[in-house]
Parts: sequence; C-alpha cells; structure tokens
Amino acid sequence: MGETAVTGRGGGLCRRDRPRAARPLAGCAPRTSSSARFPDVQRMLDDRARAIQQRDEAGFLAAVDPRAAGYRARQRAVFAHLSGIPVTDWRYDLDSTDAFPLTGPGGGERLAAKVRLRYRLKGYDTAPVNAVQYLTLTEHDGRWLISSDTDGAAAGRSGTRQLWDQGPVRVVHGRHSLVLGGAAHPDRLKDLARRADQAVPAVSAAWKGKWAGKVVVEAPDSVEQMAQLMGSDDPSGYRGIAAVTTGEAGVSTAAPADRVIINPNAYEELNDLGRKVVLTHETTHVATRTVTTAATPLWLSEGFADWVAYRGTHRKAATTAPELTRAVHSGKLPAKLPTDADFGFSAGADRLARAYEGSWLACRMIAERWGEAKLIAFYRAAGRSGLRTAATGGAGAPMEAATAAPSGVRPASPAAGSGYRPLTRADRTDRAMRAQLGVGLAEFTAQWRAYVRKELR
Repeated sequence: MGETAVTGRGGGLCRRDRPRAARPLAGCAPRTSSSARFPDVQRMLDDRARAIQQRDEAGFLAAVDPRAAGYRARQRAVFAHLSGIPVTDWRYDLDSTDAFPLTGPGGGERLAAKVRLRYRLKGYDTAPVNAVQYLTLTEHDGRWLISSDTDGAAAGRSGTRQLWDQGPVRVVHGRHSLVLGGAAHPDRLKDLARRADQAVPAVSAAWKGKWAGKVVVEAPDSVEQMAQLMGSDDPSGYRGIAAVTTGEAGVSTAAPADRVIINPNAYEELNDLGRKVVLTHETTHVATRTVTTAATPLWLSEGFADWVAYRGTHRKAATTAPELTRAVHSGKLPAKLPTDADFGFSAGADRLARAYEGSWLACRMIAERWGEAKLIAFYRAAGRSGLRTAATGGAGAPMEAATAAPSGVRPASPAAGSGYRPLTRADRTDRAMRAQLGVGLAEFTAQWRAYVRKELR
C-alpha cells in the first residue's frame, strides 16, 4: 500500500506586529528567522554538514558537547554508519529555537532547536529528502554545541530517524534501484534489489509519463524501526502493512525524494507473487507522484498502483480479490467506491483489503472498457482538477453555481447566500471522469458495481 507524506509549502506570510505604545508600527515586517537571530548556531550546523560531505569525523564531532558522553558516542557511531552511503548536498537549517520544553539541570544557556536536515542520495534523488530533528543546544565558552536529540520526545518531538541513526547500514546497488537496510538480513536486501529492478521496467511499460526510472528502497530490521523512519514512535499502525511510499504529492519538481520503506515482518510473510506485487505497486506510486495531488481520490491512486502491479498476470478476479469475493457471495455488494476512510491503517484488515480490491477492479474496468490510454488520461485529469484556480474561489478552491446561470451570462463573484459553493473532490473527479470517459461518477459507480458482481460471482 502506498502512503504519501505531504509537506507544507512556505508562503512568505507577512505578520503584523502589535503596535507598541512608544513606537507604533505600520505595514508588515517579516519575522526574523531563527538562523538570523542565532548566526553562531547556523554556522555550527553548516560546519557539521560540511564535515559529513568531507567525511571528516573530527569536524562532525566538534559540534557535539563533550560533556554529553552518551550522545557523543551515538554520534560517533552514526558517522561510521554513513560510510558507503552516497549522500550529497547535506545541510541543516535552523527552523526554531523554542520547539519543545526544556527541563532538568543544564549548565549555561540552552535552546530547544528544531532543525531541518536536507540531503540527496547521489545518482538517485533529483530533490532532497527533508527530515526534522529536535536538538538540545547548549552554550559553552561562547560556542553552541549539541548535547541531546531526545529531550523533545516527552513532548512528542522525536523527529524523523534515518537508517544510519538506527545502526550499521548495508547498501545494495541494483540496475534501477538502491536498497539500504539493516545489517541483519543481507539476503533480503539482495532480493529487494532484484525485485525493484524488475518493478521499474514493469511500471515504465504501463505508465507513459516521465519519471526518474529509479527507486530507493529502505529495509529496516524491525517494524519499530520502520515506524521511526516514518516519524512515528508507534509501530502498531504499520504491523500489517508490507510497505509504504513517502514523498510529497503534487506537480512540484522540488518535492522531497521518494522512499519505499519495507516492513520486514509483513514482507517476509508474502509469497513470491505478493512480493512482486508490493514492489511494483510502491514503485508505481514513485512514478506517478508528480501527477498525484490532493484531488486524486485514494481509490484511483491505490487502484491504479494495483492495476500496474497485476497487469499481465492473467489471474482471475476472484483469486486476486478474495475478501471482496466473500463479501459479494454473502450478499454484501459494495454500494459505493472505496472512501479515504476505508484505506486508514486502523480500518481493519478485511475492510482495507476490500478497499484495495474494489479499487483495483475499478481501474481494471476502465482499462478494459475505455483502454489503458484513457485510464492514464483520467488519472492525470483527476490530479490536475485540484490545481485549477478560479477567479472567484482562489487556488485549489474552484466555485460552481448551485443553479445554472442564463445562457451567455457570466456568474458574478460569489457572496454569502449567493448559491455558490466550493467544488468537492467528488465534483472534480466527476468532471475529470466525464471529460475522459464520457460518464459521470454516479453512472460509473453503477457500472463498477455491476462489473464487481459479474467478475466475482
């Protein structure tokens, strides 16, 4: 299953300060950034980043408080774990200095810093990975040093761990893939590289859009470590999930790099076909990420990824969709296409399986009745529908009249009670579907229900 982690975009917002009695302020003034207010901290972080790229262990550890013996030892290990990993463009940006409450004794002034790490894997990432770290900074003899990366955990500020934070990292280079994983299971990493190398051309054969044609797979040694890579301290939501895909959905070429992250426990339970399907499914998410937006319904993005993964297997629908088949046989034909809630990690295994199976059948039906080219065109159109800017609605919020205006009369700008409303995602999907397939969402749903009944009877 694919998961797209969406990051916010900065908008250069202007903040109006409250006027002071002695000096009223007019207009907007930009808020001074943390790096500008603490230039010595940013310089320390810049030196630390430079040490990583130059493979300078002494320079890397120079930023660590020597009084924090445990943290210093862990950082020495992290530096060693980075050996052999093709990182480049490594940098840190100081986002804030009051990111979590600081408790307990501390000599000298301390800052609770939120730091954004950016890096690329050379030859694979066209844009940087973004990861947040929460660091305690302590001033000693006029220098800012890092003394901890765990003080924010009690306040839910744990940050996102990387594989090298968890232990030694093995690197396997494939023809179209790079696999990074823990040291415990080298054969698993080789198997993942082989399957990823098969998945990339399979995806390219189905998806005619432009993409990098490469995939980065991360394979931690436990589901707990998988959760940490996802920025979570709770592994329970990932226990039945074989893999997820990270990255920012949308058309921006500056979106963070994608990663396919494997849950070793669930992946090991899959048979040969299951592993093939999982890697191809997740690689499809990587390939389609730039045209997948918040307007793309999950049934379409997940169904399309499964359609690519099963394309050419010539399996019977009832074999591929066992949970939905059981539901149909018991008289529980779904009344509507799967909703986003059906794909939630807490939705339950049976409901989740039926959502994926029903979505796959929807995309399979489109490919059979309208053709593969139309399926791809509809996928693109559904994503684009959320990017239109209406003169009355603003970016991402097109408006429509509840009652049609007379012919030749352009509707006026909406006002309270005017009968205009924002388009929902279902509205936008309906429009994209009518444009590409010639049917509306309601008619399509009826055809899909009949198709499900026929295929799974």
